[in-house]
Amino acid sequence: MNTSSPVTRQALLGALDGLLQPEQFRDYGPNGLQVEGCGEVTRLVSGVTASLALIDAAIAAGADAILVHHGLFWRGQDGRVTGWMKQRLSRLLAHDINLYSYHLPLDAHPELGNNAQLAQRLGVERLAGEAGRFGEQSLGLLGERRSGSAAELARHVEQTLGRSVTLVAEPDRAIERVALCTGGAQSYFEAAIAAGADVFITGEISEPQAHYARECGVAYIACGHHASERYGAQAVGARVAADLGLQHLFIDIDNPA
Repeated sequence: MNTSSPVTRQALLGALDGLLQPEQFRDYGPNGLQVEGCGEVTRLVSGVTASLALIDAAIAAGADAILVHHGLFWRGQDGRVTGWMKQRLSRLLAHDINLYSYHLPLDAHPELGNNAQLAQRLGVERLAGEAGRFGEQSLGLLGERRSGSAAELARHVEQTLGRSVTLVAEPDRAIERVALCTGGAQSYFEAAIAAGADVFITGEISEPQAHYARECGVAYIACGHHASERYGAQAVGARVAADLGLQHLFIDIDNPA
């Protein structure tokens, strides 16, 4: 990491909010600054989830702030600060580290978001304008990638992400139009079908989706929640750090889910 000058906690928040525009989304928890730490930030660590392992790694890296996709607070959760919540919060507070979290805004950013970054790595060319969006709050990405078969595309996803995937499809099915929504977006499958997709790529698969795939003839590739969402926080962290002159480090805490 290079030498840099500190920026205020609020300046970093303003840069992240300006880039990701969280006010445009109905989300499952608070976006933005979730835990207040020191007033000035020099080193920013990005990661997928605000786990204890990531927090400890950020402390070891000398971070003043952490940017994640999955924060600490979610709608409907138990509000008591005990167990794992106490452990995570106590580490952040003891080391005066700011925690910034963006959920749906970080999925949806058209260039740096999880969906756009995964599509770029898989060679999926997004359709222009509104034709390139589908699903609730237009979070899903629709694009094109010619593949010899569903099996060939599944192998390509495995090689790109470095992990095995679940494919539900006739292996020889030709693929051109790709619908993609990272993480736990199983519920977007029917919208992907309605949008004319040949394949839906997401992180997870639930029992009903396998039946839908077989009955509708649309391929389904589940490539892991964590694996599909490793790229958005990394890209946003790098962009904001470059704009503000901060040091930035992405830390990937492996997760088999």
